[in-house]
Amino acid sequence: MFSTKTIMSRFADYFAKHPNSNLSKLISIFSDELVVLQNTNQIIMSWRGIDNAKGKSLDLIGENVNQSRGVATDEVYRILLKSKIARNLSDGAINTIIQVISIALSTDPSTIKIVEKWNDVDDPEPAAIKLIEMPLNKINEAGLDPINFIRIVQRTVAAGVKVGVIELSGTFEFGDENNAIDNLKGFGDINDVSIGGYLGAVYTPATDQELPI
Repeated sequence: MFSTKTIMSRFADYFAKHPNSNLSKLISIFSDELVVLQNTNQIIMSWRGIDNAKGKSLDLIGENVNQSRGVATDEVYRILLKSKIARNLSDGAINTIIQVISIALSTDPSTIKIVEKWNDVDDPEPAAIKLIEMPLNKINEAGLDPINFIRIVQRTVAAGVKVGVIELSGTFEFGDENNAIDNLKGFGDINDVSIGGYLGAVYTPATDQELPI
């Protein structure tokens, strides 16, 4: 759009337009600066979205939704912002909670499973829920510790409802007798991080650093 050739084409034929003309050389200086300015404007436009914004740009989005950053990194802060926006529209229903979590972690709602604990066979509890299936890799990728993630969920549920134990199942498995190889379930490879499964976990409330959720 701002190339020297494009700009020169707008001049009348009265002017010398060949690349070595004085006018072309002068326009090329402005053209280079205009390209830099255009690229900067494109970055500014893209940084208006939570997924692309960084640093101060994320802080400005946080001010708009009344969500402070605290000590959160950009990756964690994006989760806080997405969950805050989604929680503002939450009615506390389980399907809504799943939707909030999926938006916050940028994952498909089908990867999340929540059950009520009132009819739990092992540990029944009224007005409580537990998360059985969660995208553990998404939490790890963002660097969000489990306790603060529990707090995000707790602020999404209806008042008086408790978030209990969160059970996260991993993908790691030992091979069967047929010696079948599955690069997504076995031991990892130090030369290729895409190979290997990850362990599951069970999270219960603890005393970790609290983010401004």
